[in-house]
Amino acid sequence: MLIITQNDVPALLSMADCIDVMADALTTLTRGGAVLPLRPMLRLPDQSGIMGMMPAYLDTPASLGVKIITVFNANHGTEYDSHQGIVLLFEPVHGSPVALIDASSLTAIRTAAVSGVATRLLARKDAHDLCILGSGVQARTHLDAMRQVRTIDRVRVWSRNPENARAFAAAASERIGSTVEAVSHARDAVSGADIICTTTSSREPVLHGDWIANGAHINAVGSSTASARELDSAAVARARLFVDRRESTLNEAGDFLIPKNEGIIDDAHILGEIGELLLTASEGRLSANDVTLFKSLGLAVEDVAAAQHVYHQAVQRNIGVSIDVGGRRNA
Repeated sequence: MLIITQNDVPALLSMADCIDVMADALTTLTRGGAVLPLRPMLRLPDQSGIMGMMPAYLDTPASLGVKIITVFNANHGTEYDSHQGIVLLFEPVHGSPVALIDASSLTAIRTAAVSGVATRLLARKDAHDLCILGSGVQARTHLDAMRQVRTIDRVRVWSRNPENARAFAAAASERIGSTVEAVSHARDAVSGADIICTTTSSREPVLHGDWIANGAHINAVGSSTASARELDSAAVARARLFVDRRESTLNEAGDFLIPKNEGIIDDAHILGEIGELLLTASEGRLSANDVTLFKSLGLAVEDVAAAQHVYHQAVQRNIGVSIDVGGRRNA
């Protein structure tokens, strides 16, 4: 079995490659080539964190694995990532484990890459003004993903902690070689933006419907439980809504379930899955003035597909540490 560390993953999984891998994985899911149960969640008694277990199988390329991840939101602002874990990859013929891969870096890249797929499909072709709400790991990778799929010439970032926003803006400006603006108020960051990425750990809305410009595209990423949301009901109601997976959205997405429970929208408000858009089974943006919304929950098929790509690259490039964990009985 090959062990692939947090430092190794980014070198093996470029954002450009991952966007294509995610498009393939979501297409496979929609056409029925994946097995994907809803993720069981273990909540700690003091509510300080959760552990999620996310198994999946894809038939193309044949991939089998599971991600085990913890989410401790109190880690924001500390030396620890809020999301930490591993992906265990198995070969699907005999069930032997072949790789153990850091999940923090893999999740950061694949989540933003899926937003990249959605933005490529749904944002206006001339979208160039980017707003990021949040200043953590996902803010960083979403900046990279948006720059892969659109020509971005303005970036504004907002955080509930202004110091974090300023630090993110300074580091990002140096990294990408152009100015990233730190904005004090979320409404000012959103005003006039063509693309909005919500990447916070907030349980209450940070994005309101009356702030959003006509024609904007939104990637809602930060919330993945039924009781938390980043968008208010008006924002969801006015948007053409697309999701990574209907079943997951109907069970896990507070951004959808809360306005549904308020009677503002119903299940028909979900217009399609990203895989359906890729297969042209549903219509995305209909006009330049449409507000489009991609609600991301994060799926195990995405993790397993990304892990399979990382493993393949690691083997080809002789990266990682090999250990013997058995698999075949001794003669």
